[in-house]
Amino acid sequence: MMTRSGPDSAVADYLTASPRLFENALLDKLSRVHWTVPLYVYVPVIAFLAYLSFNAVSVVAALGCMVFGYIAWTLTEYFGHRYLFHWEIPGAIGKRLHFLIHGVHHDHPSDPLRLVMPVLLSGPILIAAFAVIALIFGFPLAWPVLAGFTAGYLAYDMVHYHVHHREPATRFGRMLRRVHMLHHFRDHDRGFGVSAPWWDYVFGTSYAAEGARSDRR
Repeated sequence: MMTRSGPDSAVADYLTASPRLFENALLDKLSRVHWTVPLYVYVPVIAFLAYLSFNAVSVVAALGCMVFGYIAWTLTEYFGHRYLFHWEIPGAIGKRLHFLIHGVHHDHPSDPLRLVMPVLLSGPILIAAFAVIALIFGFPLAWPVLAGFTAGYLAYDMVHYHVHHREPATRFGRMLRRVHMLHHFRDHDRGFGVSAPWWDYVFGTSYAAEGARSDRR
């Protein structure tokens, strides 16, 4: 009979471990972040963008642009996870980059301090998104689009943390957790939509699509 100090405990300890990523103590500290930090940073940003939006355009236009921005984030989440995070770059340097970007999370998926993006990573992503959105939409429409995009990012971070560290109370939450755990422990090449799993159905990377192909064989 296995005890809590046996193999099961060793696996649990490995999954929750928080390995050192950088020799520099400051960089290593910055690679870890409490899950509430994005809330403190980005809720005020979203509120300010919403304020600018509703003061610059009609309520209908603002809400429509926010929905568009949210959808744009969910596509960014899906394709970023599928192609950037899971891109296995050749060579020793490439292997190191892949580990820093996403490999460490697959090796230690329950590390509570590496489940949301550090602001030093999410900040540049959102700044780049702002530049692209401003170029495409101009002002003032860029404000509500960016508000929706940022809200989508924040939702992704919160969902990602909670599917790893909370027991969902709703049917939808349990589905999100199940699909993400399948991504971690069954097939890394499916289930890329963490907060927006419908894109996996659209692009053929859902676990349901896997079952359908297996049935036809």
